[in-house]
Amino acid sequence: MNPEISTRELSALLADPATAPLLLDVREAWEWNIVHIEGSVHLPMNLIPIRHNELPDDQLIVAICHHGVRSLQVCHFLRQAGFDKVVSLNGGIDAWSATVDPSLPRY
Repeated sequence: MNPEISTRELSALLADPATAPLLLDVREAWEWNIVHIEGSVHLPMNLIPIRHNELPDDQLIVAICHHGVRSLQVCHFLRQAGFDKVVSLNGGIDAWSATVDPSLPRY
């Protein structure tokens, strides 16, 4: 499985409730407060090592950060922890705001 998913691929998944993944936003609280995708779960990157057992291992997880760097690190960590269905949003919330939902603020 490719470790990254494009904004267009994620948009298509979210359009169908049967395929909707868990959106895991790993940014800091101040970033989350500026903008986040509705329905996403906020779990900052620094808490992933101690709280990853709270995540479902039978559902696709899409990790999200600002530009896709931190979320890709989280993706690799979770895969090493046994999560087979985890990917990182390529370009992060910034790319999402630019290509899918321009109503969301960019920072």
